[in-house]
Amino acid sequence: MTERGRNRLRIIGGEWRGRKLAFPALPELRPTPDRVRETLFNWLSDIIPGARCLDLFTGSGALAFEALSRGAEEVVMVDQHPAVVAQLKEHIQHLKTDRARIVQAEALAFLRGSPRSFDIAFLDPPFHRRLLGPCMELLAADGWLAPSAWIYVESERRTPLPPLPAAWAVLRHKEAGQVGYYLLKRTSASAEQGSPS
Repeated sequence: MTERGRNRLRIIGGEWRGRKLAFPALPELRPTPDRVRETLFNWLSDIIPGARCLDLFTGSGALAFEALSRGAEEVVMVDQHPAVVAQLKEHIQHLKTDRARIVQAEALAFLRGSPRSFDIAFLDPPFHRRLLGPCMELLAADGWLAPSAWIYVESERRTPLPPLPAAWAVLRHKEAGQVGYYLLKRTSASAEQGSPS
């Protein structure tokens, strides 16, 4: 939905279910569709509560605010666009949450900084920029992910993922519209890990 040059998305579950959030009408902003978010957070339903999340390429904030609404302990949102960052700050103030932190930075530059451990990472870069591979390589470096972290990846439908870092395994994969989406897990023995239900 567009209103006065702004698009809107709806939080679909948790504490803020039904709340609508605006985001700037920028060409590369492509919020994760409701249907995809519902599937993703069903996969992560037992993992999100209390989780520390990193949302690279935050954009509209769809994944970050959905995670917070469903009980994530903390979400660090990374985006380089000033208008996006300003809008996200407004939402944080409006929702009166102290569990969100915004970093205005380019994603690769952020990942080259000092690492800290996250339980879940969301990777939803702009299509056609070939950012997934470099992001995954940097994210796989020591310090960014908990030993059994989950990684969500969104890409253009029928576009193969770049080579995965060692000890990362694809557990779930679906397509919706023009989007292919994947749930990965960091594990050295993927066969010993159960898939989320």
